[in-house]
Amino acid sequence: MQEIVQQLETLFIGSVPTILLFIVLVLAYQFLIQGPLTATLDKRRACTAGAIEDAQRAIAQAEAKAAEYAAKLRQARGEVFKIREERLKQWNAERDAALDVARKAAGVKVSQAKAELEAEAALAKTAIQASASDLARQVVRAVLPATAGGSR
Repeated sequence: MQEIVQQLETLFIGSVPTILLFIVLVLAYQFLIQGPLTATLDKRRACTAGAIEDAQRAIAQAEAKAAEYAAKLRQARGEVFKIREERLKQWNAERDAALDVARKAAGVKVSQAKAELEAEAALAKTAIQASASDLARQVVRAVLPATAGGSR
């Protein structure tokens, strides 16, 4: 058993430099490779996550602006339709006023024409009444012979 312990002691003493070298390599790996690699990966993840968050914020802002523009567009269309309706009402009122003026003018002309016709008819009646006795005498002379008591 002593021999086994001695052999183990020799193996242990021979393995100490290997163990120390392994520990140095692990520590060197940790400080030189693993630490910077982890830091770089964390930084990359942070940048990627930040870019995704920035993109989501930009999308949200764009959607808000689009909604705002759509609301402004609806409002502008409403105003345009309102102005259009007002102009149509104004044009209709102007047309109705022009029609009323034309109707009144036509009514005045018709009244004048009726008055002129009535005046002409009155003149014609007086002319007919004035010439009626002359016409009656002429008819009587033409119908009755001159011997029947008519004088020529």
